[in-house]
Formats: sequence, C-alpha cells, structure tokens
Amino acid sequence: MPLIPEEPQIHESAQGPRVTPATGRTASTPRPVPGPRTAATPRPGRPGPGPARPAPQAQRPHPTPAARPQAAAPENRSAPQLQVIPAPADGALAAADEAVDLLLDSGRAPGDILVLTTAEQHPWATHELSFGEAAYWAQHEAGDDVFFAGAAAVDRLKSRPVVIIAVNGAVDDAATRALHTARQNAGALLIVCGDPQPVNAALGASV
Repeated sequence: MPLIPEEPQIHESAQGPRVTPATGRTASTPRPVPGPRTAATPRPGRPGPGPARPAPQAQRPHPTPAARPQAAAPENRSAPQLQVIPAPADGALAAADEAVDLLLDSGRAPGDILVLTTAEQHPWATHELSFGEAAYWAQHEAGDDVFFAGAAAVDRLKSRPVVIIAVNGAVDDAATRALHTARQNAGALLIVCGDPQPVNAALGASV
C-alpha cells in the first residue's frame, strides 16, 4: 500500500521542472530576434548604387551635342546652288515673295534670307527706309529677319545662306554685276526670279 503514493509524487516532480525551463527559454528567444532588422542596414549601402543611376543619364546627353555640330558643318559657300524661277520683269517681285514664303515654310530661318532687286526697290525696303537709313541698316546688322535691299547697295550687304534676286528690270550691266555679286554672297542657295535667257547669259550658266 505505501508504494502507491510514491509513484504520483515522482510524476508531479518530473512535470514541474520541465515546464519552468520552457517558459524561461521562451522569454529569452524574442530578444535575439533583432536579426531581421539587419534588413535596414542596406540603406547606407544603397546610396552607393544610387549615384550609379544618374551616371547613365550623363552618358546620354554626350552623343547628342556631338551630332549637332557635325550636321551643321557641311556648307557649300564657294559653290551655291543656282535656281532660276521664270518670271517677267513686272512679276519678279511677286515670284521673290513666293520664294521667301516657301523657304520659311520649309524651315529656313528668316535671318538666312536676303532679297535683292535690280530695279525698283521692294515695298518693304521703301517702307523701312522712310524711317531713316540708320534704322534700316540696323536691321541688316541684326540679321534676325528677312532683309530686302536694292542691287545698288549689294557691296554693303553681308553674305547669307540664301540670296534671292528679283530681276524686275532690264538685264543691263548693273543687273549683271548684281547677279554676280549675289552669287558670291549666297552661302548655299541663289534664287534668281526673272527671264531665264538673259539671266543665264549674264551668269554664264544654263539651268
């Protein structure tokens, strides 16, 4: 009979100590959990790759400016292209105005165009000269708009990429000299509005 109470006492003492260390260990386990917080450590490391992103952006703009000067480099100043627009003397001014409109519509800058007349002044030049020659020639020096002038002042004019000359009178010696000077002042294109036969004879070319 005394053997029966001894067995339950042994089982109770065995269960007691096993529970207490389990609870004590569970309290210690959550403290080392800061291990996952190490994911926040890559923040100081990420600024390193951060500046690497703008680096490819700095490489992209370099090829673009290099291509622009190459496209602007080719210019045929010594041999401008010659184009003759058939027109009678009394219609040369209208043909020149149409040529200006076509050039502007095609993307030509207004400051690239110079219009000359061999006889009567263009109405624009007459209007601007009414304000005085100083203001008139100041616009030519500015070079930011289409400029109209008479062939008599061709020696005073600066060269421009495109020169349009309206032969609105007889092709005499003065007109012939104006045609040759206009061809020298044209950087890329010379447009002559007039009668093709006398114009070609004056320029010594066939178009």
